[in-house]
Amino acid sequence: MNIGDASRLSGVTAKMIRYYEAVGLIPVPLRGANDYRHYRPHDIHWLRFIRRARDLGFSLEQTRQLITLWQDHERSSAEVKRIATDHVAELNDKICQMAAMRETLVELAENCQGDHRPECPILRDLADDEMTATSRVS
Repeated sequence: MNIGDASRLSGVTAKMIRYYEAVGLIPVPLRGANDYRHYRPHDIHWLRFIRRARDLGFSLEQTRQLITLWQDHERSSAEVKRIATDHVAELNDKICQMAAMRETLVELAENCQGDHRPECPILRDLADDEMTATSRVS
């Protein structure tokens, strides 16, 4: 099947399929006499694995590690679990950071009158943070 078919069946865009090929995440596909990429059912399964890993937020490197483990039938599930639990810890950190950003923005928005006057605590806060960062660098 061609790249369009592979894209449709795997849920991975043709552009991303080419990218995954370029970075070595998927094997280079066979090429037909017309020089078009030719994908087999195994390639579609591989692409679906990658799509699912990426949907769960695994980085390219983590996905590469998971593919290597997936292909290794002598693997230890402990290594797979370590990658997953490390990723959960990363996600928890991001969630905490985003929650803090949300709280700050909610507070700033609640303190902004949103009227015709130029006074705005949101802009003041952004400017204060910039001034503080600038003075720290100087």
